[in-house]
Amino acid sequence: MKTRLLPLASLLTVLATISLPASAGSYSNQGAKPTTLNASFLHHSTIEVKSNHSVAATADKLEQVLTSKGMTVFTRIDHQKNAAGVNLKLAPTQVVIFGNPKIGTKLMQCSQGTAIDLPQKALIRQDEKGQVWLSYNNPAYLKARHQIEGCDAVIGKVENALAKFAKAATN
Repeated sequence: MKTRLLPLASLLTVLATISLPASAGSYSNQGAKPTTLNASFLHHSTIEVKSNHSVAATADKLEQVLTSKGMTVFTRIDHQKNAAGVNLKLAPTQVVIFGNPKIGTKLMQCSQGTAIDLPQKALIRQDEKGQVWLSYNNPAYLKARHQIEGCDAVIGKVENALAKFAKAATN
């Protein structure tokens, strides 16, 4: 299994060097100070795992492992199929949205803003070379993004679970 950290788009890298004033946004994280994002931080926001299967088979395996571990699979989006419905072409691309309120609620109790990133999402896509990848948000990135404090045990549990789910779906 090959795992790599996926960089965000170059636009975000450029934006990463900009520090916004407190008045720039309307969201307040309970009085938290605005943070300056840096390129290294953004570079590690997504974890990508190389799959040995097709997009559909990887998504199927992911759904199976999630449900076997008591997770709720809320939906599965087939972006390629949706694109075809409007006469556009797209490489195989699916998103599985899943979660467990027992865990997600704990994260939101630490930082309610985390709700924007929940439930969890896994992107399964085929790249231009035909390789399939399963990607998900790095919990360490979410911790930093939402300034989550006092939830290290929950973050660690999420990190371990996501890595195990990805490994099971891609091998």
